[in-house]
Amino acid sequence: MSLTDQQALIERFYTAFQSLDHATMASCYHPNVEFEDALFKLKGKEVAAMWHMLCTRAKDFDLEFKTVIENGHITAHWEPRYLFSQTGKRVHNIIDAEFEFKDGKIIRHKDNFDFKRWSGQAFGIPGKLLGGTQFFRKKVTTKALLRLQQFMEKHVN
Repeated sequence: MSLTDQQALIERFYTAFQSLDHATMASCYHPNVEFEDALFKLKGKEVAAMWHMLCTRAKDFDLEFKTVIENGHITAHWEPRYLFSQTGKRVHNIIDAEFEFKDGKIIRHKDNFDFKRWSGQAFGIPGKLLGGTQFFRKKVTTKALLRLQQFMEKHVN
């Protein structure tokens, strides 16, 4: 898969995300995809379900992105703005994504962002004070995984 093809696939993925089109996003992934960020470490159907859940629950959502080709690799810089569903607080996250490809699809997707900065926006004072602690991160991750599991029970075969 050429860098041009990889770039087109990543642009298709994020353009679909701008429209909250989780089905098109999922079609960009290899069946054995692995996804990782500050909250999740997911595989296969879990990855598509996460985007499905996020797209379904998105409120006041806007997304800007750009792809970057450097040293023979493609990455993406993306900045979503949205209301965090649990608290109703406005979030502007800044994320750099890394990808690996197999069979013309994304096989590995890793999003890197500042969890403490995000949690301060998403949870207000508690997130600002506790966002740098393992305890808080584990609590947020556990709740996020539970929400994903509940979503999958209702929406994924």
